[in-house]
Amino acid sequence: MKKPFVTKRQLEEIAAQYPTPFHLYDEKGIRENARRLKAAFAWNPDYKEYFAVKATPNPAILKILREEGCGVDCSSLTELMLSDQCGFTGGEIMFSSNETPAEEFELAAKLGATINLDDFTHIDFLQQTIGYIPETISCRFNPGGVFQLGASKEGFQVMDTPGDSKYGFTREQLFEGFKKLKTMGAKRFGIHAFLASNTLSNDYYPALAAILFKLAVELRDETGADVKFINLSGGVGIPYRPDQPANDIAVIGEGVRRAYEEILVPAGMGDVSLCTELGRFMLGPYGCLVTRAIHEKHTYKEYIGVDACAANLMRPAIYGAYHHITVMGKEDAPCDHKYDVVGSLCENCDKFAVDRMLPKIDRGDLLVIHDTGAHGFSMGYNYNGKLRSAEVLLREDGSTKLIRRAETPEDYFSTMIFD
Repeated sequence: MKKPFVTKRQLEEIAAQYPTPFHLYDEKGIRENARRLKAAFAWNPDYKEYFAVKATPNPAILKILREEGCGVDCSSLTELMLSDQCGFTGGEIMFSSNETPAEEFELAAKLGATINLDDFTHIDFLQQTIGYIPETISCRFNPGGVFQLGASKEGFQVMDTPGDSKYGFTREQLFEGFKKLKTMGAKRFGIHAFLASNTLSNDYYPALAAILFKLAVELRDETGADVKFINLSGGVGIPYRPDQPANDIAVIGEGVRRAYEEILVPAGMGDVSLCTELGRFMLGPYGCLVTRAIHEKHTYKEYIGVDACAANLMRPAIYGAYHHITVMGKEDAPCDHKYDVVGSLCENCDKFAVDRMLPKIDRGDLLVIHDTGAHGFSMGYNYNGKLRSAEVLLREDGSTKLIRRAETPEDYFSTMIFD
């Protein structure tokens, strides 16, 4: 059973200060998780986590992660600007974008970010845009086909289709690209790949690492490139459902270490540094959407209407994604009522849960929708004129801090031109 990181009493006090709905983040959990990740890869002296800003683009969150030694992974102009404002500089920024506008490459270069190219044609585009090729450069690899990992120790299969993905160089393009970049002034190279998302397997990262480690040796041998770092990107998932096992980051780190010592060390590449670009794993479980039941409807089904909607959390609406729900104060009550938990958008997909067995919900009850710390608020929007909610940080000492105010109608109308 998933347990909220706040009590009902705490949440009622918070909700009295910040009206629902709002996203709440657990500083203590965030810091502890960042330290577990760092410890899992401590065997690689220059290891660094570049947090995926797109997952939770909030200055307070980014500053916490920077204090824990993390960098940032940016994929847009505004993410670069946000990271700069939060104090990240130079090598603390990884810029991994696709179909990249010129102005974004220009700012990435100005900030001294490590640029991770997504396509062979971007080599010339980058040179034409900023006037040179940086001495340190990275390229994203897409092996094509289907990536499949057999049943893991946890009993789950991992399968994704890189061949259908718009990202990355083919193998042939990567080798040709490294040769071309060398002639244009590049001296230090990185390799990046992302082959599967939200994996619940301790075997995924080690399997990906082995692919990239072998590729790095072949690139070094064939192109003479000095491969300095390998970026395992993201993909390490979280258990959204209470019956799913969580990944063990210590076991994952050890699996990557074994692949490193089996492949890179014998090849004389034992000085290659590793990095990751985790978002969901870093923040997902340490955020929740807090909402209040405001209506109940009895028609062909039983509905509970809440004051949040898909504009606050769109994953269930667009993916059918599962997010666990706790009815605060009724954690031990029997789940003997079947509900659709819904928002007020003029779309029938605006449902946080469908046919979910929950305790009896009364109007006024506070509901915690779990695992919204990543790709929760950040995917919000203004359809139906809905306003994005506040974000609140639960500090380690139990106090709270407003880290983003709720939008107002004035915000909504501010970009409109009335003639």
